[in-house]
Amino acid sequence: MLKEFRDFLIKGNVVDMAVGFIFGAAFATVVKSLVENVIMPPVGLLMGGVDFSQLFIALDGNSYATLSELTKAGAPAIKLGLFVNDTISFIILGFVMFMFIKSYNKLKKEEVVAQIEPTTKICEDCAMEIPLAAKKCGYCGNSAV
Repeated sequence: MLKEFRDFLIKGNVVDMAVGFIFGAAFATVVKSLVENVIMPPVGLLMGGVDFSQLFIALDGNSYATLSELTKAGAPAIKLGLFVNDTISFIILGFVMFMFIKSYNKLKKEEVVAQIEPTTKICEDCAMEIPLAAKKCGYCGNSAV
């Protein structure tokens, strides 16, 4: 079992996964910034100047002007705006990952198709499969064309 684990590590699978996780985390940060700083401000402006990140419902019965005041007070709350931002981030990230995987699979299929070249041909007399370089059929002895 230790040998299999060592082989798994050496073959690069773990390194590839680690690089993928690192880039995934960095990409998620960029998408979150895109949503919070580029997409949501115009959406909030179109909806009458609403700052989605400041939408919350305080559960302690008190009223707070901002999310930072609520957090400072340590009051429990339903943070609707943050949930909306995170949901939009998730949808964008999911779509981008879908497009990335779709492109990767397309390239992978083209690579596999390009590698497959015929190595045999069919004898015209006996219909058996013989190597491309064969001058005579090994089954019937007739000359292979």
